[in-house]
Amino acid sequence: MLIGIVTPAFNVAAYIGDTIRSVLAQTFRDWTMVVVDDGSADATADVVRGFGDPRVRLIAQANAGVSAARNRGVAALNCDAVLFLDGDDCLASFALEALAQALDASPGAVAAVGAYERGGRVYPAVSGDLLARLMVRNLFVNGGHVLIRRGAVRLFRDDLRYGEDWAFWVRLALPPALFVAAEGRRPVLHVRERSSGAYLRMATYPASYGPCLAAIHDNPALAAVFTVGQRRSLRRRADAEVQWTIGRELIRHRRYRDGLRWLWGSLMRAPTLRRVAVLAAVAILPPRCRGPLYPYDRAVRE
Repeated sequence: MLIGIVTPAFNVAAYIGDTIRSVLAQTFRDWTMVVVDDGSADATADVVRGFGDPRVRLIAQANAGVSAARNRGVAALNCDAVLFLDGDDCLASFALEALAQALDASPGAVAAVGAYERGGRVYPAVSGDLLARLMVRNLFVNGGHVLIRRGAVRLFRDDLRYGEDWAFWVRLALPPALFVAAEGRRPVLHVRERSSGAYLRMATYPASYGPCLAAIHDNPALAAVFTVGQRRSLRRRADAEVQWTIGRELIRHRRYRDGLRWLWGSLMRAPTLRRVAVLAAVAILPPRCRGPLYPYDRAVRE
C-alpha cells in the first residue's frame, strides 16, 4: 500500500518542519507527501524545500483556502490511500503503520481511524457505520488520524470556509460506509491548537456554521437512507450540538454569560443528562472554578 499524505500549508513556517519530521520518522516507509503552500507570506515554502527528501514534494499556489489546497494535493497523488495532515500537527512514529494495517485487514472499510491527542487529552478512535453520528457532530479533529482509500476520496467543497472537513466526512460516509479503528489506544496524531487556527477563530460565531449545516443536511442523497422524521431529528440534534459548541468555546474565551445562554439553548433543543449536569456546574461554580470543565489550554494562547 502506497500512502499519499496531503498537507495544506498557510503561514506555518514555525510548525511545518515538525510536521514533516514526524512523517520522515514513520516506521511505515511506503509513503509520499505533497505539501501545498497556499499563498503563504512567511518562509513556509523555504522550510519545506530545506528537507531535500524526494518523497516530500512542494506545490505552490495563490491563496485559495484549505479545501482548494487539499484538492490540489489529492490531484497530484497516485496512491492507494490518502491521509490529510495539517501543517501544524504531528504524527506518532507508528501512525501510518497502524492505520495501514487496520485498512488492509478490513477490505470493506472506506477508512481506518486512530486515536488522537489534543490539549493533553486523548480521544479514542471511532468505528462502524458513522453516518447518523456524523450528521449530528464532527467526530474527527481533522484528517490526520483518518486513512482513506483513494477510490473513496471526495473533493472538499471550496465554497465552505468553515466546517468543510465535517461536510467531507459526511459525504465519505454516504452511502452508509464502514470505518474501522486502528488497534491500540495510543494516539496516532498530536494536534496543535493555535489562536490563529480556523476553529478557535470562528467557533464562537453562529454564522460560521450555517453553510456547513446546509451542505450536510440538504444533501438529497440522504432521502435514500433516512425517513423525513429521522432527518428532522438529526438536524435538530445537529443544531443543538452547534449551540453547545458555541457555548463551550465562549466559556473557554471567558465570556461566561454568553456561553451560558448558548448552553441553555442547546439543552432546550436536545436535552441530555450530560448537558444538564455540565450546565448546572457552569452556572453554579464561580468563574475561577470553571476551568476544569472547559480548560483554556495554554496552546490556545500562543
